[in-house]
Amino acid sequence: MMRPYLLFPLLLLLSHVTIATEIQGAGSSAAAPLYQKWADAYVKAGGPTITYQATGSSAGIKKIKENSLEFGASDAALSQADLKKSALIQFPSAISGVVPVINLPGIKTGELRLNADMLVAIFSGDVSNWNDPGIQALNPGLRLPNKAIEVIVRQDGSGTTYNFSDYLNKVSKSWQTRFGKNFTIAWNTKLTQVKGSSSIVTALKKTAYSISYIDYNYVVQDKLDSVQLQNRDGKFVSPSAEAFSAALSNSNWKTDANFEEMLTDKPGQKTWPITMGTFIIMQQHAKNAQQTTAALKFFTWAFMRGDRFVNNVDFVRLPDGLQARVFKEMTTVTDKNGQTLNWNLHTEINGKN
Repeated sequence: MMRPYLLFPLLLLLSHVTIATEIQGAGSSAAAPLYQKWADAYVKAGGPTITYQATGSSAGIKKIKENSLEFGASDAALSQADLKKSALIQFPSAISGVVPVINLPGIKTGELRLNADMLVAIFSGDVSNWNDPGIQALNPGLRLPNKAIEVIVRQDGSGTTYNFSDYLNKVSKSWQTRFGKNFTIAWNTKLTQVKGSSSIVTALKKTAYSISYIDYNYVVQDKLDSVQLQNRDGKFVSPSAEAFSAALSNSNWKTDANFEEMLTDKPGQKTWPITMGTFIIMQQHAKNAQQTTAALKFFTWAFMRGDRFVNNVDFVRLPDGLQARVFKEMTTVTDKNGQTLNWNLHTEINGKN
């Protein structure tokens, strides 16, 4: 939980809750389990209903830009220029990572080792067999089958894809030239394309000798087999909360609150190379002040009291210092006339609402 000096003012914010009938959000399918956990607990605590649609990050961004809901959710941060152009704010809600996952008979979770070069080769469609010499060289103790690699990727606009492709874009000039980084990629036509994180799980489980990429919480919850990845320091690491925290610690998030900085390919011997943040995006000037105030109070409650739910769905909570920076960003939201909303800290302290 947050430190005592942060708790008192935040508790004041919750003392005058404006009741809304429903708060609507949409976006990241990866973060959907987290937002659903928070929403269910918030309703039990007396808050309004939170309706969240796992439409994918790019769809969530589109909807919040259209001002058709209270918040959008994305696994990739918008640039400062984009935020300013569309009059939006954003803040991270938790930390996770993108994980290559396999369905490889005879190979247990964590046994297979891959590096950046092999990921690029496999997802480019250039390496097509599991006993390829390059894969075998990284795994001298494994008996890799002489079977075709069945590659499964996301077809829809996905923050998971954005982070995955951002990593490959950083480590490979070939990938940078051929595919680049984006929410959607012009995949090799030989690859199997599906929509949504849940579809990745289904396709992977029913397809022997397959490989895909997905967010860590799905790896744990759906008992998928992950690989070890070689990080920038040359160490082979497994995905974990510790490995994601190591990446965060080697970024500028804590010092500069530069949330648009990607957490991929960070230094550190324990760092997971495809770490990512997941973000909430809101209108800077609320169309419906009551609804937006209710949404802000929901996320304030989630940061204060929702840590155990973050852990339960295998995300990493934001450190206290980052939560304080997030709260400061949230206070900049106004009504459509530019007036401070009635949950503002100064207003609450002075007993006005």
